[in-house]
Amino acid sequence: MKFLSIAFPIKRARFFASRAWRTLAIPLVFLIPSLACGRSDYYRHVFFDNSLTSDTYFYSAARASGPSDLVQKNHRLPVETKTFLTPPNALRLEWQSNPGGGWEAEVRAVNFRNRYPGFQGSDLYFWCFAPQAIPAADLPLITLSSTGEGLEKIGFPEGFSLPLALGKFTGDLPAGSWAQIRIPLSEFHTGSIYQFQPEYSQNIIFHQGRADGARHILFLDEIRVDDAAKEPLPPLPSPRSVRAIGYDRHVEIRWNEVKNPTLARYVIYRSFDGKDFAPVGIQRPGIQRYEDFLGKAGVTAQYKVAASDRNNRLSALSDAASASTREFTDDELLTMLQEACFHYYWEGADPSSGMARENIPGDDRIVATGASGFGISALIVGVHRGFITRPEGVERLTKIVTFLESADRYHGAWSHFMNGKTGKTMPVFGIFDDGGDLVETSFLMQGLLAARQYFRGTSEAEASLYGRITHLWETVEWDWYRGDPKSDFLYWHWSARWGRRIQHPLIGFNEVMITYLLAMSSPTHAVPVEMYYSGWANQSPIGINYRSGWSGIKDGSQYANGHSYYGIKLDVGVGTGGPLFFTHYSYIGFDPHSLRDRYTSSYFDNNRNIALINRAYSIANPKHFEGYGANAWGLTASDGPAGYVAHAPDDRNDFGTLTPTGALASFPYTPEASMEAFKHYYRDLGAQLWDIYGPRDAFNLGQNWISPIYMGLNQAPIVAMTENYRSGLVWKNFMVNPEIVEMLRKLESATK
Repeated sequence: MKFLSIAFPIKRARFFASRAWRTLAIPLVFLIPSLACGRSDYYRHVFFDNSLTSDTYFYSAARASGPSDLVQKNHRLPVETKTFLTPPNALRLEWQSNPGGGWEAEVRAVNFRNRYPGFQGSDLYFWCFAPQAIPAADLPLITLSSTGEGLEKIGFPEGFSLPLALGKFTGDLPAGSWAQIRIPLSEFHTGSIYQFQPEYSQNIIFHQGRADGARHILFLDEIRVDDAAKEPLPPLPSPRSVRAIGYDRHVEIRWNEVKNPTLARYVIYRSFDGKDFAPVGIQRPGIQRYEDFLGKAGVTAQYKVAASDRNNRLSALSDAASASTREFTDDELLTMLQEACFHYYWEGADPSSGMARENIPGDDRIVATGASGFGISALIVGVHRGFITRPEGVERLTKIVTFLESADRYHGAWSHFMNGKTGKTMPVFGIFDDGGDLVETSFLMQGLLAARQYFRGTSEAEASLYGRITHLWETVEWDWYRGDPKSDFLYWHWSARWGRRIQHPLIGFNEVMITYLLAMSSPTHAVPVEMYYSGWANQSPIGINYRSGWSGIKDGSQYANGHSYYGIKLDVGVGTGGPLFFTHYSYIGFDPHSLRDRYTSSYFDNNRNIALINRAYSIANPKHFEGYGANAWGLTASDGPAGYVAHAPDDRNDFGTLTPTGALASFPYTPEASMEAFKHYYRDLGAQLWDIYGPRDAFNLGQNWISPIYMGLNQAPIVAMTENYRSGLVWKNFMVNPEIVEMLRKLESATK
């Protein structure tokens, strides 16, 4: 997988050995665009760099009306994998414009959560390649749109531009060479009833121009909005200390950072004979790792890396490094999985606070409280498995604790999202989301309490951490979030400005059990253990209506279920159990073996049955989605092709999207089935799914969609729950906290 587009002289690519690389002269002053290297800045410029799928581009639309023609598949643009500027692919535009017909090819900005709205720059740039010469008059028109629906369903403040003739900016396109096109955004004038703002463009639409009746092909690559570079850049040095590490089906390439302000990207080259090196991908500054999926064991490859500046000029290639893939044991595979996912919270963490980002890529200002708690558990595993040293773990945890001590708090609770530099609340979900979030705070505190016990050495640094975490723990006012001292429930939010405007009671069965358990355990602000039954397991009409309301079904609406699904009895849970994160989030640290109540003799067994039902549903596949099966299951919350869904094994919440963390964070419950799923996701689908932070967040084979992001809530459960299966590490450290031991004793008494 690559993150940045590059331009490289195609003499370096064996695919174009006989073709020249050129810059097209246009009737404007031509300047190469600059490239912002920051993680957030990159996505304020790029429209298209590459497709994660090799046949069609998900973020596109293609339509034609006869007698004109546009080559498309399932109404999307084809991906070109042989002729490209930036490895490994480009977009293929193939059309025939006939009188009386029409066609349109739409390239959309990649849609992922927290993508910053708007692009930065004064010009639109893209590269094009014509296998056969195309006269300027026969090139298509180009229109920009700021709506998610292309040229349809325009509503304020959305708009679109008047069409421009592409040939005005390209001139005649000769055959067999790449040319960069520059169009000032000021050339795009409003065509809609509302003022069009080109910096908020979401779609670039190429559409029929002159009806010449001839068939044309145009490859498009590296589409971006940017300013022009104002002065030449000095040459870049070659990356040093390139090394390659062979794994089961892939090779990881690592190198030392090129510390140069003009660095825009790294370019990775591969050879199977040590002589012919071809470009296979790129990596952005700040990351010195690249995953090359080879697909089978016993393959040897050599690698070189080059540095590239924002003018797309390459350094000399580095020295070569070689590695071979080999068949891994199951134990080696698990370590490989954990280490890859761990890196999300290590190198992917916010540099100022050490906290976990909500998603990568995303808005780099945003750190997530709950995901950071899960990340702290991953940090423990990282030290235990030797991914980092113990002093490194202590240093990172100290940075996180220091940040939390000065971050905004609301009667001790942190908000859901914070600014990683300032610690100020970020109301991502709207104006009322500007206060404390007790559920996210409980996920964070679960990780901190496990770390308090793990990092309990004799050093001054670890002794200090123990006391500082204890202070954070004791200053969370869990009882404040009860509201009325007579209330049966804890409530999710409280805002200093809006009070209890979000009056959301916490009612199980779902992901929030840990909130009640910690609130009952607090040494300073505890709620009565009886609230486990009056709140979490509430039997009143409030609880019944709450459960049936979000699920749409009656099974389990009284907390206890008792029904069987696919021959598997479920003691507790709504319907078929809901999304699998219900069995993960509260049990990263809390060991479900330790809990029984009036409704089930073991929450470990109950969670295992939820996982087994989830898998059985995927095998049955009642909605006939592509890719489901005994080794492809794990319906749980993630983004999908149409946005966030709490995917679950039922008709209402199953849309054909599988989320790898569902099966992989279930290793303690279903080790054989989880390993089968992991081998499928890695060995069979790894070319699309495996990258620098392990398996991508989600995929939908029926819609040919691969998630463009990783999520902070989904990678750490894989690390921690896999370790709980292997050694029980996080469970053991969390469960020895004396407050948890005492709470369970009291709850046992209340249960009798």
